[in-house]
Amino acid sequence: MDIIATLAEELGLKRAAVEAAVALIDEGNTIPFIARYRKEVTGGMDDVSLRMLDDRLAYLRNLEQRKEDVIALIGAAGKLTPELEADIRAATQLQRVEDLYKPYRKKRMTRAGKARAAGLEPLANMIIMQATTKGSALDAAGAYVTPEAVEAGFDTPEKALAGAADIVAETVAEDAENVADLRSFTEGTGEIAAVAVDADEKTPYEPYYDFSEPARKIPNHRILAIDRGEREGKLRVRVSVDAQAAVERLGARWPRRSGVFAPVLDAAIADGYKRLMAPSLERELRAKLTVRAQMDAIKVFAKNLEGLLSARPVRGARVIALDPGYRTGCKVAVLDETGKLLDHGVVYPTPPRRDIAGTKRELARLTKQYDINTVVIGNGTASREAEEVVSDFIAEQAPDLRYTIVNEAGASVYSASELASEEYPDLDVTTRGAMSLGRRLQDPLAELVKIPPQSIGVGQYQHDLDQYELARTLGNVVEDVVNRVGVDVNTASASLLAYVSGITPTVAKNIVAYREEHGVFTDRKQLKDVPKLGPKAYLNCAGFMRIIGGDNPLDATSVHPESYAVARELLRRAGVSAADLARGGIPDIEQRLGSVSSLAADLDCGVLTLFDIIAELEKPGRDPRDDAPEVVFSSAVRSIEDLEVGMELTGTVRNVVDFGAFVDIGVHQDGLVHISKLSRRFVKHPSDVVTVGDTVTVWVDRIDRDRGKISLTMVKGK
Repeated sequence: MDIIATLAEELGLKRAAVEAAVALIDEGNTIPFIARYRKEVTGGMDDVSLRMLDDRLAYLRNLEQRKEDVIALIGAAGKLTPELEADIRAATQLQRVEDLYKPYRKKRMTRAGKARAAGLEPLANMIIMQATTKGSALDAAGAYVTPEAVEAGFDTPEKALAGAADIVAETVAEDAENVADLRSFTEGTGEIAAVAVDADEKTPYEPYYDFSEPARKIPNHRILAIDRGEREGKLRVRVSVDAQAAVERLGARWPRRSGVFAPVLDAAIADGYKRLMAPSLERELRAKLTVRAQMDAIKVFAKNLEGLLSARPVRGARVIALDPGYRTGCKVAVLDETGKLLDHGVVYPTPPRRDIAGTKRELARLTKQYDINTVVIGNGTASREAEEVVSDFIAEQAPDLRYTIVNEAGASVYSASELASEEYPDLDVTTRGAMSLGRRLQDPLAELVKIPPQSIGVGQYQHDLDQYELARTLGNVVEDVVNRVGVDVNTASASLLAYVSGITPTVAKNIVAYREEHGVFTDRKQLKDVPKLGPKAYLNCAGFMRIIGGDNPLDATSVHPESYAVARELLRRAGVSAADLARGGIPDIEQRLGSVSSLAADLDCGVLTLFDIIAELEKPGRDPRDDAPEVVFSSAVRSIEDLEVGMELTGTVRNVVDFGAFVDIGVHQDGLVHISKLSRRFVKHPSDVVTVGDTVTVWVDRIDRDRGKISLTMVKGK
């Protein structure tokens, strides 16, 4: 297989661009580096396209290696023919290679294997070929009741004929073309059927107690729900296929004349399907549906995570962060605008103590003493009660104060982690948790990278998914967002630095250690002095590391050091100095420079790279998160009791799943906008309309106060 040509065709890219991208990947360059700084050679491929190419490249290389392994194994057994080798080499999927290899794979002794060992294969060939013979099939079988067959248990013509039929059944079931055809039939006509193990038991799986849906139509979230119900022992699940139609389809692939062996062949074909093919094809279909559903769930999780990490930081926020609770009270952490801890403690506005007056006095003291402008409240247990007290306090004593609710998913994971213990060894886990909530508002990206991505809680069925693939995919998302934003090398934590292109967790810790020992970095070139940060790592990371207020103003931009000479020449031609970058950039530099294409040729620089450099000189260190929606602060609605059908509200999208989006509208529980109510037009998937972190206008559609369920719509009047 010409892998480059295959990738170019599959991804709709030019061969030269694919070839260049593959070469760059093989040289050890990271996806963020290639996407940002090698646009000319890849034709401007972005990180999404490059990751798709990288994944597909790995699959195709694995496919080619498996072909070689299978050819070698079949060849070693002396059964490789030129036709079989050609079929294997022409395969475009691993499944096809395995189908072709199946008849030659070493397997435990089967009924057919015992019959072959007893010398009954010639009789099986007669059945397959529908040989003409005198007398009956049993008469023909009698000739194969040899001493060898008798010793193996085939001591009568009936047993010999049955043994030969077993060989035929296995031959039918292992034929690669038969398998491919019946696989297609199973996938196209099979249904996923589920029934309750105990129909009287109340479980979340009651919608599936008597359930059937075509496999080709069943949505991914239902597959995951059924799988979980089966794992928990609440459902029995099977694939329902029309076995008679399948046998007839299989029989049609084996044309035959009428003769003494015709009934034997018919029975063997039916046996081959029902005993040998159907169970494996049905297991295969279940597995395929599960993989499809999991991959889709991981994709949705990844998109949600990207939205969450790309949320706009609230700069200049001096924060009182409240981590609500009942018996143990609400943990308080006071942070300055850089996230530094100024004070901490506990207040008790919630039952059983309900010290509301004392809580308001403490909030007033902290607000005045530390010049607080924002209160952050976690959305977990006792959030509603804490919010009521904060809202009343603001209305009564601090009208300029604002508050918001933040998602606290994963905060407890971080606060009890080894990382948190290293960062704040003198603080208890509750204070660390409250600090994390406040910092999530100030800089979501910098704080959330400290938490395993799968613990952030912006997906569905995350604990049921392939954990390796989930971690790999989410790790790629974090890496892409971190490098898209860039990091301040003098303030970034080791957790954040570890996601920078080319930087390993060990090197990230070395950067922090170097910073602590030698003081702040003043020049990007100093990164080369960090232990274990070699030339390749420097090439990959340098453009994403920012040094604010250093010796070289270009170090505060995303311009790569390899392009500094071009950047300086641009500044010279524009009649400005590098020092102007520190004063907010040169907004009119493109107008000053004239034609970019002629300039690119003059400077021997790619046009795409030149556009990136000019954009960075216009607005140095621009944070792409500034384009994200602003955080929604306090609302008059605090409780589900305050809601009325038809009420218009502004909310924040907290999670996107296959069947809709959950929106935080300021009450304790998020409301659901079903996929059918996201837009007036048809919506294939909710992620096509909304992303985690979006600010949306919604209308209350239905309220179930008993169950605490809120249905919303984004279509006015619907």
